[in-house]
Amino acid sequence: MKNTIEVNGIKLYAYHGCMPEEGEIGGHYTVDVRIRTNFTDTFLSDNINDTVNYVAINKIVKEEMAIRSKLIEHVGNRIIKRFEKEIDGIETALVKVIKHCPPIEGDVENVAIIIEDTF
Repeated sequence: MKNTIEVNGIKLYAYHGCMPEEGEIGGHYTVDVRIRTNFTDTFLSDNINDTVNYVAINKIVKEEMAIRSKLIEHVGNRIIKRFEKEIDGIETALVKVIKHCPPIEGDVENVAIIIEDTF
């Protein structure tokens, strides 16, 4: 059985970007996470220890977003790798990192990267 946990709209202020001023001024980001897992044990136990804990997902995202990177691709990959290393029961993980109002020419609402991995 395949089941999904989503933690959407994790809002953060972070300092990612290639331009030096991005490291000083920072900007708004949103992160969405989709985890594939199996809820069979959870259905029977009703115990948080038998599922992927949303708190752990949120904690990892916040910690990795707090570490400055030039590229949001780099941050997204770090998040995925920590999920794989630290959270049991994940079959696949998808992370979407959205950078709002990027400093590029034109009226652009956001840019985003999506990384999906199978464990």
